[in-house]
Amino acid sequence: MPDRHARCAAETARVRVLLPLPLGDAYDYEARPEMALQPGDFVRVPLGPREVAGVVWDGEAGGVAAAKLKPVAELLEAPALKEEMRRFVEWVASYTLAPLGAVLRMAMSVPDALVPPRGRTVFALAAEGRAALASGDSTTPARRRVLELLADGPPLPATELARQAACGAGVVRALAATGWIAPVSVPRRPPPASPDWRRPGPELSPEQKSAASDLAATIDAGFTVTLLDGVTGSGKTEVYFAAIAAALAAGHQALVLLPEIALSAQWLARFTERFGAPPAEWHSDLAPAQRVATWRDVAEGRVRVVVGARSALFLPFADLGLIVVDEEQDASFKQEDGVLYHARDMAVVRASIAKIPIALVSATPSLETIINVRAGRYRHINLPSRHGAARLPEIRVIDMRRAGHLRQRFLAPALVDALASTLAAEEQAMLFLNRRGYAPLTLCRTCGHRLNCPNCTAWLVEHRFLGVLQCHHCGHSERLPPLCPSCGAAQSFAPCGPGVERLAEEVKARFPDARLAIMASDTLTGPRAAAELMAAIEAHEIDILIGTQVVAKGHHFPLLTLVGAVDADLGLEGGDLRAAERTFQLLHQVSGRAGRADRPGVVYLQTYMPDHAVIRALVANDRDRFLAAEAAAREAEGLPPFGRLAALVLSAPDAEAVDFAARAFARAAPHLPGVTTFGPAPAPLSVLRARHRRRFLVKAERRVHLQAVLRDWLAHVKVAAQVRVQVDIDPYSFL
Repeated sequence: MPDRHARCAAETARVRVLLPLPLGDAYDYEARPEMALQPGDFVRVPLGPREVAGVVWDGEAGGVAAAKLKPVAELLEAPALKEEMRRFVEWVASYTLAPLGAVLRMAMSVPDALVPPRGRTVFALAAEGRAALASGDSTTPARRRVLELLADGPPLPATELARQAACGAGVVRALAATGWIAPVSVPRRPPPASPDWRRPGPELSPEQKSAASDLAATIDAGFTVTLLDGVTGSGKTEVYFAAIAAALAAGHQALVLLPEIALSAQWLARFTERFGAPPAEWHSDLAPAQRVATWRDVAEGRVRVVVGARSALFLPFADLGLIVVDEEQDASFKQEDGVLYHARDMAVVRASIAKIPIALVSATPSLETIINVRAGRYRHINLPSRHGAARLPEIRVIDMRRAGHLRQRFLAPALVDALASTLAAEEQAMLFLNRRGYAPLTLCRTCGHRLNCPNCTAWLVEHRFLGVLQCHHCGHSERLPPLCPSCGAAQSFAPCGPGVERLAEEVKARFPDARLAIMASDTLTGPRAAAELMAAIEAHEIDILIGTQVVAKGHHFPLLTLVGAVDADLGLEGGDLRAAERTFQLLHQVSGRAGRADRPGVVYLQTYMPDHAVIRALVANDRDRFLAAEAAAREAEGLPPFGRLAALVLSAPDAEAVDFAARAFARAAPHLPGVTTFGPAPAPLSVLRARHRRRFLVKAERRVHLQAVLRDWLAHVKVAAQVRVQVDIDPYSFL
């Protein structure tokens, strides 16, 4: 009798299956030959007492005894994960030092989409029924009504057919049994409308036409990275729309990444007007059913254009032909939890693996992108002028050191006068302050006690309109206590500093007849609320818009002629190596909202540092000189993009446990040429979500293989189960 294991080996194949779990490698399973599994196939496999969906992965299986292999339970009816996507998952995992399965989970974020949508059954008139209707042999009036309804209209579900024919369900069943009507399976949802690339777009200027032609020529020309660089209002969106049209004409899909997709109502309206149909959206506010439908339609090639947040980069496109990253400099493209990656940089990698073009779009490109252009790695298309009659706004500085004591007011007289003139001219104004809520700090007048978050080393921010104090890091909220918890004083709490709500209170007191709106991430509850606010501003139902950084995201308001940055210095201080660059970009973007049509615009910057390089560059409209100085300073220190950084953050519920782990990492820290390790030190937010945090920072020269150094370091230290180790390659946040 042949050996049982030998017989099993002949009848089954061994495959590797990668699961969307924080696992470093694929597991071996056995598969029946009739499954004919190939790399990329989605399967369901047993894992302990449950079954989990995963992907058949490349590579040689082996190492596990055949007797211990569990069988693949099912081949799922979903398009296979393409090789380019599998290589992308591997690349991201290797670069970020994240477990391979954790990266796969981002590509399998909608497990329900792996099951094909069930069709619905409708009934159509069969040939026998048509003959019976023509001969008059329909036996009963009820049957005749059903047959006539189908003869004159489309197929219908049984319940709807019975309702419209005013008969019972038994009549429909009897007609189906006789073969006079026939069941037909149809998709439960209609196919998504496809954008029409043939539709003519708006009239472009000669500069725009040249740029559009240049960018469109990259389609089907292999991997290229192009910086589409243009001042605010220069028409960059219409230029890359031309490239999207070229990709669609060639039969490809296109992906557009936006930093704030939920706030991009104007962009969606412009796309729909240009192409006659909306794109598919991908962001966290989508309903579950819509996520399932979109994921499946993207994989099957039914969706032609996707606009999304950074997670859209991991959708399984059937035939991706173009990637566009709009506002490529925006820090929100960096994911700060889970797998830590920068969507702009990973988008360039995905385009490289797929051998397709990518366009990085910005009025204030990141220093990393500028250096790549200067090194010849990226192409450069420049739009130096605003479209049509619009001109760049005039920038004026208000030196707050000379504005006098404002007595709990935050608007300087010059800005107040400008607001009054703007309202008198029936134009619109925008006030920018990058602080949510009413006040960033609340303290006791009697003893000086500050209200802190119980879970984080952070102050609680008062949100007076909601009546709560809130932590912007962990989400904890509470009511303002009636008594000071430190000294027991009653009604002794005072707000310190302004947020957008407090600013709105001052504006309302000064201009009681003005129509105000606040635009911040916590006041806009989703895409619908954002769209309604955009429509109200465009219809001039709002006179003064007060907002945080979300007001800078490419909005176009023709009547908006005045912008006031209430605290232009906010963000310039601190340990962030990109602080000056980010502040310049943000203030430049906010300034660009003014004077975008035929009415001239003016921008006021309230600052205590009028001689700071950022303020001087904004006033002189000299971006290039500012970036050159910023590049020289970073190059001298060996900081990105001229050197490399990585952060190692340890956290645990217990301070002693995390300190013990930090000492172990310090003893094993790398001592190599071109590598400098700083720390351990308490992170600026030393407690976050009730976890104590210690931080290492590793600086390395460009020639150093930083990931290899970090892997070796991590391999030499074992930590307790309660200690979490997070690696951040190319950190953007230093909190």
